Amino acid sequence: MRHVSEKSAAAVSASSTGLKRWLDALLYSSGLVAAAATSLTWATFLFWQVHIPFRLALLIFTATLFLYNIDSVLPYKFRQQAVLSGRKLWMIQHRRELFGLALVSLAVAAVLFWVDGWRHLTLFLGHLAAISLLYSFPIVKLRGRWRALRDFPLLKVFLIAYVWAAITVWVPALYLNKALTAPVVLVLFGRRFLFILALAFVFDIRDYTKDLLSGTRTFPGIFGIRAAKILALLCLAASSLLIPQGITSAHLLVLTVPTLLTSLIVWFADETRPDYYFALLADGIMVVQFLAVYWIA
Repeated sequence: MRHVSEKSAAAVSASSTGLKRWLDALLYSSGLVAAAATSLTWATFLFWQVHIPFRLALLIFTATLFLYNIDSVLPYKFRQQAVLSGRKLWMIQHRRELFGLALVSLAVAAVLFWVDGWRHLTLFLGHLAAISLLYSFPIVKLRGRWRALRDFPLLKVFLIAYVWAAITVWVPALYLNKALTAPVVLVLFGRRFLFILALAFVFDIRDYTKDLLSGTRTFPGIFGIRAAKILALLCLAASSLLIPQGITSAHLLVLTVPTLLTSLIVWFADETRPDYYFALLADGIMVVQFLAVYWIA
């Protein structure tokens, strides 16, 4: 009996180890982030009662996968040895694979961009790509050090919120020939911008010590973690007040569920939380918001 019990325990241990390995690969290779970007874009399409075209979904998924993975393999990130989380260690160990995934994703996104006739939006999409790339690539030399956009005081969260809102709201609007200045599009953009801004504060809290050591001045670093949480909650509250025309009370009630869950994630955020708290919960809540929209659609 003891021998059987030991074998069962070993099997369970091996199964859990295998599950963790696959979960780490999904989360730390930005697979969930890419799925979240695609899901939020789909949610905007569903507002207009249209499903996202498959090739557009694949374009957004692969483009997001490229941008996040190319960011994760930048040399300066591997020189920041002061704070080495399990996530960072996994990225160091799989740096070559992440770079290969980034190149494959870029190739697929480029083919889809060319074949599907998005060339007329090169300037619009190009400025989003430029912000995303320059977010981490040093562009300006200040005080003897080359700095990226993310290094400018308090700028990180606004850049992230703008790019995500532009991709997940403006791209569907352009695809469906909606004017970007139309009131409903502006409301949807503002709602999404504030929602992503609240989540961006969570990741600033995660990187609190690392940003202090690297000299990056963020809201938590300047005003404190508690103040950053309050600002994030205010962003969520403002987001919930931006109600697009045509949304019923029943729909709003369903949509409050991901908002409340997000507020809990914000309030209990702390840099000492496990990596999964941020990589699974904070990123995964965007998929939960899509599921709420899908359910009421």
